[in-house]
Amino acid sequence: MGAGPSRQQPAPPPKKRVCIIGGGVAGMACAWSLSRFPERFEVEVWEALPYVGGVASTCAIDGGEEINDQVQGGAPSYRNNLLFFKEFGFEPHDVQFRIAFGTGDNAWTNHSDSALVLRWWGFSDAFRNEMVFPLTALFFGTGNQTPHVSAAIVARVFLDPQLRLFQYSPNRLLDEVPTMFAFPKLSTIFGTIADRIPATVRTGMRVASVQRSSAGVTVMDESGKTAQFDEVVFACGAEEAKRMLGADASWLERRLLGNVRYFNDLIVTHEDEEYMRRNYTLRLEDRDMYFIRTDPADRERVEMSFNLTMYQPHLQGRRNIYQSIFLDDTLKQHWTVGDIDPSKILKQRTTRQFAHTWRHFATWVPWVPLLQGRRHAWYCGAYTLFNTHEIATMSGLAVAERLGAPYPFGHDKLAAQQFDTYLRLAHGPFARRSQQAAAALSPVANGTAGLKDE
Repeated sequence: MGAGPSRQQPAPPPKKRVCIIGGGVAGMACAWSLSRFPERFEVEVWEALPYVGGVASTCAIDGGEEINDQVQGGAPSYRNNLLFFKEFGFEPHDVQFRIAFGTGDNAWTNHSDSALVLRWWGFSDAFRNEMVFPLTALFFGTGNQTPHVSAAIVARVFLDPQLRLFQYSPNRLLDEVPTMFAFPKLSTIFGTIADRIPATVRTGMRVASVQRSSAGVTVMDESGKTAQFDEVVFACGAEEAKRMLGADASWLERRLLGNVRYFNDLIVTHEDEEYMRRNYTLRLEDRDMYFIRTDPADRERVEMSFNLTMYQPHLQGRRNIYQSIFLDDTLKQHWTVGDIDPSKILKQRTTRQFAHTWRHFATWVPWVPLLQGRRHAWYCGAYTLFNTHEIATMSGLAVAERLGAPYPFGHDKLAAQQFDTYLRLAHGPFARRSQQAAAALSPVANGTAGLKDE
């Protein structure tokens, strides 16, 4: 009996071309998750800066040291961020979270008794302004908009059994010295990610415009060169996304993206110990790493500083290097930056942060799902909710999930729970993780690919 006619195998579907605009942790997490499936996705990252990482950067300062600038570390509950970095062999360093907030009668720490804590009764102005608001500002980057942050979010910082950043203490507010983590050199982490993922990562590529049609997306850089894609992921700020879309933006996109407000902050890295002693309670023997100054003229207004040497493991045993952050340049007449000795300033930069006012949570966050996937456009970044590296990481993984790359950390209960919560908030209440297993991946998918072209 002769053989029957051979069946022709159906051709595999064409790869989906995805352009990710922005090479911060949101964009790189999205790129990595998609590129685990190189047979299904062709991924390009376009980053305007000469390096990837966004605000998670490392820079050299006078004297030869390198510091992690802006992003420092976080809480053990940042599971998605930690697991993402672990895929590339990077483990965080445990640090003991030691704080010194306020001065004089308003000084308090989490490792010794203080007059402020001893007179803490009820929800007084002092309790809010000297304790709760500074802590929230510190870890959520909410700055001088902290009084406008939802009380429900503030409560989770202390009371959520899974997602809290601090262990609550009825005696000192914080458990005495909780363990947090510090990142290794962030430039090494993000450089390694860019080198290993099977995607094209282009730095120094500022996007001029994004045009969409039924056929896909045309992305043009500032030199006028264009490239065609099936989908575009805006892993940049809302202001930049709105600028790139220009006249192509719908009424809803213009309205919603315009609801994200931004402020300029000044970051000064210095070694002026006298400035620190004048404005904070500085006792080097206590090895404190975080400091908050409350403005005597307005107790809701704060400045913050860090002793980077106490936080970043590669600096320990060296000179004390401080970083002071001055929030919202519309209030710069109140800043104390002029008190820093100019000869002791090692580096300074201006950064732009979105505002956590009530308007952010009323006129932007609930409406983000309405934009996701419309006309081939997706949005990720911390600004889709609030300002943590964990939120940014999850936001990139969520867009990848929606595009067809299953969430990679379902084996970790806490990571998956956090991701599921974020997914419903940023992609709609009916958004769910794919049940497709994402564990059986090739060596390429697990971040062991070699260096690609630019």
